[in-house]
Amino acid sequence: MSQSASHLDTLPQDGLPQDASLLIVEDEPKIARLMADYLQSNNFTPTIISHGSEVMPWLTQHATSLVLLDVMLPGKDGLTLCREIRQQWPTLPIIMVTAKVEEVDRLLGLELGADDYICKPFSPREVVARVKAVLRRSHAAAQGEAPTTAKHTPVTLDEEGWQALANGHDLGLTAVEFQLLRVMMQSPGRIFSREQLMDHMYRDNRIVSERTVDSHIKKLRKKITEALPDQEIIRSVYGVGYKYQPEG
Repeated sequence: MSQSASHLDTLPQDGLPQDASLLIVEDEPKIARLMADYLQSNNFTPTIISHGSEVMPWLTQHATSLVLLDVMLPGKDGLTLCREIRQQWPTLPIIMVTAKVEEVDRLLGLELGADDYICKPFSPREVVARVKAVLRRSHAAAQGEAPTTAKHTPVTLDEEGWQALANGHDLGLTAVEFQLLRVMMQSPGRIFSREQLMDHMYRDNRIVSERTVDSHIKKLRKKITEALPDQEIIRSVYGVGYKYQPEG
């Protein structure tokens, strides 16, 4: 078997694979076992690998729906593995798991093609929620559909009119605020670094401070909160960036 097959081809109505095989690459036994137990209780079939050099050979021989990949591993680190996996299996979902707080490592992981990040220490329930969200988004993308969570968004976009509507009311966004919101809404739940958001905001490669992004996000949040006072749909991820995550 030369390539990893995906279980995402046949999904039930909830958008999740039945008994999907997940690969957990983690060298701390207690953490790996905790993730595996929670995922198994949610009808996933997890496999644990603790050494980085074993990952690629395993993937060439086994079908899997998603890889939970620790950054710090013996044999071969997670960032190197992320690059190699993405080169060989471009659509295989990858969630990076890290205890490092340096933003450069997070940015590098996202640039290499990681779909999401989980930071240690974490809640096992958060792991399950992130896995389900990434699998739904991956299936929607493979089918050319809008992500499932987008169907339940409290905000809608009028692309032609460059308007964002909350409960039918125009939020009055500037062009930059609209662009920021549109980028995040295209991938609900995905964490965008400030650098990535700046690339979408300023196509002319002008040099701007990361505080500029924070300023635009603050104004965008204020406008959304005025229309939707009980909902926080743009969320900060400490040390990483921002994501669009509607409730429900």
